[in-house]
Amino acid sequence: MNENLRVGFIGVGLMGHGMAKNILQGGYPLVIKGNRNRTPVDSLVGMGATEVKTAREMAEQCDVIHLCLSNSPQVEAIVRGPDGILAGARDGLIVVDTTTADPTSTMALAEEMAAQGVHMVDAPLGRTPKEAEAGTLDAMVGASDEAFATVRPIIECWSGSINHIGPVGSGHKMKLIMNFMSMSYASIYSEALSLAVKSGLTPQTVRDVMAPSRMGCGFFDTFFACAVGGDPNAHKFAIANAAKDVRYVANMALAAGVMNPMGAAVRNYFDQAEAVGKGQDYVPTIANHIAGLNGVDLPEAVKKGES
Repeated sequence: MNENLRVGFIGVGLMGHGMAKNILQGGYPLVIKGNRNRTPVDSLVGMGATEVKTAREMAEQCDVIHLCLSNSPQVEAIVRGPDGILAGARDGLIVVDTTTADPTSTMALAEEMAAQGVHMVDAPLGRTPKEAEAGTLDAMVGASDEAFATVRPIIECWSGSINHIGPVGSGHKMKLIMNFMSMSYASIYSEALSLAVKSGLTPQTVRDVMAPSRMGCGFFDTFFACAVGGDPNAHKFAIANAAKDVRYVANMALAAGVMNPMGAAVRNYFDQAEAVGKGQDYVPTIANHIAGLNGVDLPEAVKKGES
């Protein structure tokens, strides 16, 4: 580990706080950019991080910058803006983007950065804020071998599983494949629950029969812990973020020339839920939304299933 590397972090929110904390505790000098939510910023400053006001200031000071933002437009703005990373970047700077982003945008940014001597690494995340705090996230990394060798010790501070997928853009592509599959599961689970209830089965029966079978998995467990078990925090991932991700999947499919009718169906569910104001609800609540479209009161069905 090269502890002389100065690491910046932009996006110290639900996931980013734990990641930044673990980088700091790993022995790296940490620079963070503040935001409107002062709680995580003040927490990290209290642990020894230094705060700057702009990405430009951070780029002038740091060797590696982590981004953990909500979407590609935010990444583009923080990189290209007048007070952005490229405005202050030095030759050899490495930008590690952990955002679940649009690979088309990632590749364009990587070209712009390379022209200025800046290396792009995409390292989107798997798992939840709980694992972010524990330092056991999954990382899917797209990077040159040289850049990966430099940032791997830093990523090891916040990740328990690192896969170097391939060159720049590979990580974001793999993350979208994973989220396409998981949001498809969410949609299928929700339809299945509506079908079960309307057919006379309880939600608990669906959960209890499927969980120990070959159809069970970690995503099944957290989804049903919320949708049927009543734990609102079992799967902390917002519908708005899911909707954004499946839209990026559509862009990826178009770019690859691949049919994606299943993706279109999933996207319609999440876009519709977001459009009616459910964007900040967590993904398992899509089951309630889809149940409502089918004339089913899923929480009431869960309650009856407990009697």
